[in-house]
Amino acid sequence: MLKAIIFDMDGVIIDSEPQHARAALQVLTDYGVSTDLEYCYSFIGSSTAEMAKTCVRQFHMSVSPEQLLAEINQAKAKLVRKEGYTPLPGVKELIQQLYKEGIALAIASSSSLAEIQHVVKTLGIQKYFDKLVSTAQVARPKPAPDIFHLTLAKLGVSPREALVIEDSQLGTEAAAAAGLTTVGYLNVNSGNQALEKAFVLLTSFQDLKPVFFENVLKRSHGEPITIANTRRLIIRELSEEDIPQIYQIYSDPQIRQYIDNIDDYLEAEMEKQRAYIRNVYSFYGYGLWGVFSKTSRQLIGRCGIENQVIDGREEIALSYLLDSQHWGYGYAIECCSAALLYANQELDIHRIVALIDQTNVRSLHTAQNLGMKPEKEVIDQGKKYTLYVKIFPEQDMKS
Repeated sequence: MLKAIIFDMDGVIIDSEPQHARAALQVLTDYGVSTDLEYCYSFIGSSTAEMAKTCVRQFHMSVSPEQLLAEINQAKAKLVRKEGYTPLPGVKELIQQLYKEGIALAIASSSSLAEIQHVVKTLGIQKYFDKLVSTAQVARPKPAPDIFHLTLAKLGVSPREALVIEDSQLGTEAAAAAGLTTVGYLNVNSGNQALEKAFVLLTSFQDLKPVFFENVLKRSHGEPITIANTRRLIIRELSEEDIPQIYQIYSDPQIRQYIDNIDDYLEAEMEKQRAYIRNVYSFYGYGLWGVFSKTSRQLIGRCGIENQVIDGREEIALSYLLDSQHWGYGYAIECCSAALLYANQELDIHRIVALIDQTNVRSLHTAQNLGMKPEKEVIDQGKKYTLYVKIFPEQDMKS
């Protein structure tokens, strides 16, 4: 269960990394050091104090690290007075939403505690944060996990109950070392950061809902997300434990005739399923989900949406596959209706298609019963298909 989210500050809440880099470069240039902004960006995620120590040692500067740190901070403060703090688009609204949901919030930053306090006060967001933690309060800066260990202790939560939002390589490495799941924020102003340690990546905070972070945490710990509970079915993400049941469904000869390019060796196909489960759900937030009978609790098929290129156009396509023993009982309508509703209401998707083999009479009837309309005929590898389309009006998406 998600109990807390820990934010980095620079590059996540405020777009301050360019200011930091310019201030450092200005001071280093004044001392006759020949370097560039790229070098200054290499310290993103670490502390300015650590940067000062490294610069004095690396460039054999005739100044103490403490004096260099003070001058960089003075130059940075001057830029802030001139330019102010620039919050990342959508981040304040996200913080407010998370707070309303009762999720504890903290900042764990390489900036000084005084600067963290000044930023949250200036932006009017101080009341939303339970704890503010600075690298100055621990022995080692990021990528050491010290700051996250301290923040977790202050929040009173375990690593399995919290997420970190970071924009830097050092920050994601520190979070990973602390056993935390990280959401990486791709800030173009944070330099070329390698965020391989992040579980998922974001390019924007706008329109994010708290449930997104809850789902990220669950997926990072191998817990499948439940998509819908219908009258007779449970629709949820598949887990690796479900793979033996998928194997049985794929072994059904009546199923195989409708699956293009399925491997003759089903073990190879099952390995594809493992990779799919590990990667697709977390990357897109959707995929083909498992359909389970509420009565038997057994997997009876798959249903969901996935990205496809159809007739040269990128589409989001509805797809389903049910064990032949469950054909003719209305399960296809039930699970597909739930998938369409979830795609529309939770994912804000307003166009969904289904490409159906014209010989597959059952699926043609299902599409029609779902209110999908035929748009055109598509010929692929000599087979004739009909492209059915479901359009959700704008007002439905926002209801």
